Amino acid sequence: MDIRKIKKLIELLERSDIAEIEIREGEESLRISRYSTVTGPAVPQVSTPATPQAAAPDAPEIQEETPEKIPEENLVRSPMVGTFYRAPSPGSRPFVEEGQTVKPGDILCIIEAMKILNQIESERSGIVRQILVENGQPVEYNQPLFVIE
Repeated sequence: MDIRKIKKLIELLERSDIAEIEIREGEESLRISRYSTVTGPAVPQVSTPATPQAAAPDAPEIQEETPEKIPEENLVRSPMVGTFYRAPSPGSRPFVEEGQTVKPGDILCIIEAMKILNQIESERSGIVRQILVENGQPVEYNQPLFVIE
């Protein structure tokens, strides 16, 4: 299935009231849902309220620079749902580090989706100021991955 078709389907889903869509083309099938269905041994299924709450009422708040405060043009967002990898293989050097200068076409990371490894390239020149995702972490469509200034 062509990644452009998948992106178009995701955009259509976001603009409509449809919660989930499943497409089959021959042997391939694709299901896109507004709701996360990530399961596996490292991710326990926990029901949480829609609004975020503090872990403990007396816990101090940690104030970090959040993606909402960063100018949109400085964010590199995930083009798909999948698993984020900083390096081409376990034990290899990461594609980029914080403080590194990148130019258009430089590979920033890999996102594994449906057993396909998709290289995510920089679309602009700049310095990688922040990596917002941990290696091996699941990512959602349009989730901020990097800050490049």
